[in-house]
Amino acid sequence: MVGELRRAGMRLTPQRLAIVKTFAHDDSHPTAQDLFERLRPDFPSMSFATVYKTLDVLARTGLCGNVRLGNAQRFDPNTSPHHHLVCEACQKVFDIPTKSLAPGRAAKKKIARVAPGFSIRSVERVYRGLCPQCSENQEKEKQRWASH
Repeated sequence: MVGELRRAGMRLTPQRLAIVKTFAHDDSHPTAQDLFERLRPDFPSMSFATVYKTLDVLARTGLCGNVRLGNAQRFDPNTSPHHHLVCEACQKVFDIPTKSLAPGRAAKKKIARVAPGFSIRSVERVYRGLCPQCSENQEKEKQRWASH
């Protein structure tokens, strides 16, 4: 990641190195704001723009994914093929490995019928529901209300 930032013409400041180091090992799919707030105590003069631009360069160079969930743009350091599980209560995001993200033959035929000549740039699959902890909390809440 650091080499790609250098090739993109970005100076490798201590702030940018901290952004990359923190992000590279973060499987929470953080927003730029999440990383900014996490790093701000150590780098009080760092701007939000520095965090966003650094993540944007990583996304444009294919060194991280960019996941839109609702209004939030989240970044994903996992570049291997995978889908996502999203908890609708706590907003946690989990990766589900897959062999390929390429559309299958049947999907390609359907796409060709619906929108001939459509050029696919990316494929995403997002499963929404409740994570085990939120599901358990919801069940406890139901039981608490049922006992009243």
